[in-house]
Amino acid sequence: MKTNLSVNINKVAVIRNARGENLPNLVQVAIDCEKFGAEGITVHPRPDQRHIRYNDVPALKQVVQTEFNVEGNPIPKFMELVLQNRPHQCTLVPDKPNALTSSAGWDTVQNEAFLTDITKQLQAAGIRVSIFVNADEAMVKGAKKVGADRIEFYTGDFARAFHTEKRTEIMAKHTACSRLAHEIGLEINAGHDLDLKNLRYYKENMPYLHEVSIGHALISDALYFGLQNTIQMYLRELNV
Repeated sequence: MKTNLSVNINKVAVIRNARGENLPNLVQVAIDCEKFGAEGITVHPRPDQRHIRYNDVPALKQVVQTEFNVEGNPIPKFMELVLQNRPHQCTLVPDKPNALTSSAGWDTVQNEAFLTDITKQLQAAGIRVSIFVNADEAMVKGAKKVGADRIEFYTGDFARAFHTEKRTEIMAKHTACSRLAHEIGLEINAGHDLDLKNLRYYKENMPYLHEVSIGHALISDALYFGLQNTIQMYLRELNV
C-alpha cells in the first residue's frame, strides 16, 4: 500500500527562533513542503515552546492543505490548543515537559482511563486520534481498547539497531504488531529516527503502514540536497 510522508517542521522553527525573527518563515516552509510533494505537515509544540510555538498552530491550520498533525503530551494547555484549532490528526505522545525528544510510547494499559477520556474529547471535535506506542502487542491492544483511530510506532529502537545484528529481531516485532493492529482495525503510522538509510527497509517490512512522520533527518538532509529534492528522495524510498 502507499505510505504518506508527513514532514515534521519543528527543526525549521528551531532555526527561526535562534534569531528571534521570522526567517525562515515557518508558514511558507509548510506551504512549500506540500508543493514539493509532502502529504502532511506535523508539529510538536512543547510547553517551553523551544521550537514550535503555540501561536504557530493556528497560523499553520489556515494554510495546510494536506493533513495537519499536531502531536504532544495532552496536558490541559495542549488540549486547549488542539481543540481550538482542530487539526486533522492529534498524535498523543507521553513526553515529559523537559524531554529533548520522544523516546518511548504510552503504556496504554496503565493509562487506559486517561487515554480513553482524552481520545473521546478529541474525537468529539472531529479529530482523528493516533497514540504513540512501542512495538508491543499489549500496547497495541490497549490503544484499540481506549478507542484510538491509529497508532504511531516508535521507531527509535529500530533505527538504533539498523546496522547491528538485532535489526531482524526488532523489525520482526514491528511487523507482528503491524499485522495485529491491522487485524483489530487500527491504522498504522510510524516515526522517530527514520532516514534515507533505513526507511525503505522499514517500509518493506510493514505491510499496512499508512504514514510516516519525519523531521530531524529530513531537515538535516535538506541542508545538503535542498528541501524539494529531499522530500522527493524520501517519497521514493517509501513508494518504490
